[in-house]
Amino acid sequence: MGRPFLQNLDRLLPLVGVGVMFGLWWLIAVSGWVNPVLLPTPWATLGTLVTAMTTGDMFTDFFASVVRTFSAFALAAVVGVPLGVLLGSSEKLYRSVEFLIDFFRSTPASALIPMFILFFGVSDFSKVIIAAFSALLLIVFNSAYGVLNARQSRILAAKVMGANRWQVFKDVLVMESLPQTFIGLRSGISIALVIVIVAEMFIGTELGLGKRIIDAQQVLNVQDMYASILITGLLGYALNVLFLLGEKRVIHWSGK
Repeated sequence: MGRPFLQNLDRLLPLVGVGVMFGLWWLIAVSGWVNPVLLPTPWATLGTLVTAMTTGDMFTDFFASVVRTFSAFALAAVVGVPLGVLLGSSEKLYRSVEFLIDFFRSTPASALIPMFILFFGVSDFSKVIIAAFSALLLIVFNSAYGVLNARQSRILAAKVMGANRWQVFKDVLVMESLPQTFIGLRSGISIALVIVIVAEMFIGTELGLGKRIIDAQQVLNVQDMYASILITGLLGYALNVLFLLGEKRVIHWSGK
């Protein structure tokens, strides 16, 4: 009885941080330290969130941001995973482009927004391309790193058993790279969401959570602003959990 009870308590540990955050938020909101107009209580914000998602137009903005995020991520994954595996299969090839990958990966994507606007205008496509570019760099880096750091013992074992170069690449290198590739995919979709929200804020658009946040801030509709920020955070968290579950199913053998 004791162990199952403790295990159930362990599952509730992530809620501790949530409770602390909402507790501090409520304390600050009701203490008078901050103008109530600028910081509503968490319960008022959650009420606004539920109402806006069920009866308002927030779901339309939410859906628009989700579509852009997944479009950017899909484009980055389709190009990034094969490219990363290809680069990682040859250390010399990877070293020849390593500077470019690290340079653009280290450059804030928001700094590149003006350049993408010049090339692609202010359409939805430009928002997707900006986010896809940022996600692509993370995916390529992690996929290539996974292949480059495949366990040499497994490669040698496959060669001893008579595997040719294609079989070693397909059955050993690619499989060994999957844990690191999933890290890149998980990081890629997170950065895609971040860049989509930023692009929606500063590139003209009719729908999107980023536009909703900046519009609410400009008219001092703080409850809607905080509600939009909350749903954006929940979306990012849900995407991360989704990829963690997928990772456990696909590469359950990782570390063995």
